[in-house]
Amino acid sequence: MFARLSLAFVFVLGSVHAGTILVSPATANVGVGQFFEVDVDVNSITDLYAYQFDLSFNPAVLQATSITEGDFLDEGGTTLFFPGTIDNVGGTITENADSLETAIAGVSGSGTLVEFEFEAIAPGISQNQISNVFLLDSNLEGINADIADGAVTVNIVTTPEPSCAVLVALGVVALFLRSRWCLSRA
Repeated sequence: MFARLSLAFVFVLGSVHAGTILVSPATANVGVGQFFEVDVDVNSITDLYAYQFDLSFNPAVLQATSITEGDFLDEGGTTLFFPGTIDNVGGTITENADSLETAIAGVSGSGTLVEFEFEAIAPGISQNQISNVFLLDSNLEGINADIADGAVTVNIVTTPEPSCAVLVALGVVALFLRSRWCLSRA
């Protein structure tokens, strides 16, 4: 809680606009029972030293199963990663945070901050939304980035039925084999 208040205070002091924080993929289609990954990435960010954000999802459609640090921030050096708290009842993963550990320049460019694994538990649509974003540069000044949310559509997976032609062909083969068996017994 103290870290969140400290980040909020620093964020208000100064803010520079640069880049986007986004859900990736922006849209996805998966089947019920499927496990899949949703990432939170940054695009065209400059001097990112630390971040914190929340991710919300539809808990009637998805269940979060794991959280892994992305590879973007550790390109700059040793990091201190705090995976968020998963609430599969409320549909949130709160206080995902990471920071470089020493007084060095932040990381610039594009890449993955956090990888979330989900299980699709029911058909429907889940809007995956980023909120409570705090991005800090190496001077501990706020970075004001655009936010791009995402969505996952979960479908019922059905087993395709064989076509009529395949069934007829199997029937003909079965009749042929049966007639050969009957002739060999006569």
